Amino acid sequence: MRSSFVRSLVPALAAGLLFAAASRADLTDSLKKGTPDLKSAGALAFGPDGVLFVGDSQGAAVFALDTGDRTASKSADRPKVEDLDGKIASMVGIDAKQILLNDVAVNPISGAVYVSASRGKGPDAAPLLFRVDRASKIDPVDLKDIKFAKVVLPNPVAEGKSRQDAITHLAFVKNRVYIAGLSNEDFSSNLRSIAFPFDAADAGSSVEIFHGSHGHLETKSPVRTFVEFDVGTEPNLLAAYTCTPLVKIPVADLKPGQLVKGATIAELGAHNRPLDMIVYQKDGKDYLLMANSARGVMKVSLDGVAAAAPITTPVKIDTTAGLTYETIASLKGVEQLDVFDKEHALILVRTKADGPATLDTIELP
Repeated sequence: MRSSFVRSLVPALAAGLLFAAASRADLTDSLKKGTPDLKSAGALAFGPDGVLFVGDSQGAAVFALDTGDRTASKSADRPKVEDLDGKIASMVGIDAKQILLNDVAVNPISGAVYVSASRGKGPDAAPLLFRVDRASKIDPVDLKDIKFAKVVLPNPVAEGKSRQDAITHLAFVKNRVYIAGLSNEDFSSNLRSIAFPFDAADAGSSVEIFHGSHGHLETKSPVRTFVEFDVGTEPNLLAAYTCTPLVKIPVADLKPGQLVKGATIAELGAHNRPLDMIVYQKDGKDYLLMANSARGVMKVSLDGVAAAAPITTPVKIDTTAGLTYETIASLKGVEQLDVFDKEHALILVRTKADGPATLDTIELP
């Protein structure tokens, strides 16, 4: 959700800062001062000029927040916080078991990390938002009287146990916010593309894929995580679903009210839920790094994406097909990922199921 923007910004940081100064009025003048009525804080993504996008599944809305965090850091420090959930819990005065960490995002200008969380569990949990600077200092993000904008999603999945999937992932790419989740349509898997500054959200595109390990077409399972990746000169979304089909979706096909057919280019293993992924370059080659619930961290070479033949026939549930991957054995318990800089990734890792989470950085493998 975030990696494509970061990847393009880092090599041209100086030019990007000049652009930010020139375009600040264009982006933040559309934001109005007030207190955003967040009902939940889930998926996060950064746009330019320190604008943070926050997915609110319970409210079926996306917020754009002016963090004011647009000063490039001179520090080379990288944050590391052990027992992040415990430290946040102590700051809000509750037990750590009542904190749910939802997402992390790196501000590519300052290197500060933003963390979305829930105070309590279930639909009535209160949203929390924190900032961790390069020196590992944790501060709550004050939402009172900040500049913000809000766009409400039409036809979200009905309130209830599936409402948390109204927004499963989001990304800012080339002046648009892309949002994955469930709608209340018959073909409920949905991808939306909303221009920023915000106007209004359309109905989005319904998404159909062939799920090889299930052996049938899939229209009701939401995209769990995605990144933007240019195939040749054409922007695409690489999207992953539960039981780990990896799908290529041309951005040009995302038209309001239309059914989009994604091409399944890999089956990476059943009994698994993809959690987060990034795209990065190393030694002149493109890679995808994906964190998973049951299959560790996968590194997928993207050299073969353009020529990958779509999977259109059933795949045995205990096998893989299409693009291949290697497991990064040294990375265990990774729940969230983001690009930190050209050489490093940010990770949120929990080595024991009920244990504390650590915010850290690693060298890109």
